[in-house]
Amino acid sequence: MYVGIFKDEETLAKAAAEYLMKKLNASERKVVGVATGSTPLPLYQELRDAHAAGTFSLEGFKAFALDEYIGIDPEHPERYRNVLRAELVGDERTGLREEDLNTPDGSADDPYEAAKAYDKSIKDSGGVVVQILGIGSDGHIGFNEPGGALTSRTHVEALTAQTREDNARFFENDLAKVPTRCITQGLGTIMECEVPLLIATGAGKADAVRELVEGGVSAKWPATILQMHQEAVVFLDEAAAAKLELKDFYMERWESLR
Repeated sequence: MYVGIFKDEETLAKAAAEYLMKKLNASERKVVGVATGSTPLPLYQELRDAHAAGTFSLEGFKAFALDEYIGIDPEHPERYRNVLRAELVGDERTGLREEDLNTPDGSADDPYEAAKAYDKSIKDSGGVVVQILGIGSDGHIGFNEPGGALTSRTHVEALTAQTREDNARFFENDLAKVPTRCITQGLGTIMECEVPLLIATGAGKADAVRELVEGGVSAKWPATILQMHQEAVVFLDEAAAAKLELKDFYMERWESLR
């Protein structure tokens, strides 16, 4: 696992975007995994800026979202497909085409079958080159909550009280409006990508980051499975990295290997 630590969110976003674009441009397979939430938004802004400058485009790429709420109104602005559409789709953004944005079908009559179909669609694409990830304060990636199987495939998941409380800010701070279930890529699905690129910012993620980087691999902290991926890369701001014991070493190694 390679850990980069940056002074602030802006510096981190620029470095993460540079890394992502380099990896995608070097790959013959044009498949990227995208995430939602507030963490990747500065990264997406960097991609839009690069597209506007003519130095990068997601045109011709397929994008696969990590997850989607079950039962959310298709027109709701926090439906993850709508969030990603607003951030990435179109020539005025990154060049990603609407038909190439793939998200789990949270409105399906049978979400369990929809989860299986989504997992198959990722495999049929040839697999994700770079998977953008955030991390929850309880250590989840995607919506793989604590206690789930470390080898899980795309599946229906119940959202923990902590996750729903964390996400209430997107629903007018009204917990009753936050969905209780979702479809999420499983940890086993995520681990099949070529490069997991995880971003964490803010002091609220420091405990989860400590477990991710220096803790034992455990279903209690789902993101720790990334320790088993030899290409995992973690981008942190100083606040998120504050509880790492070997912080100085990670910074030295990052500089020596970049």
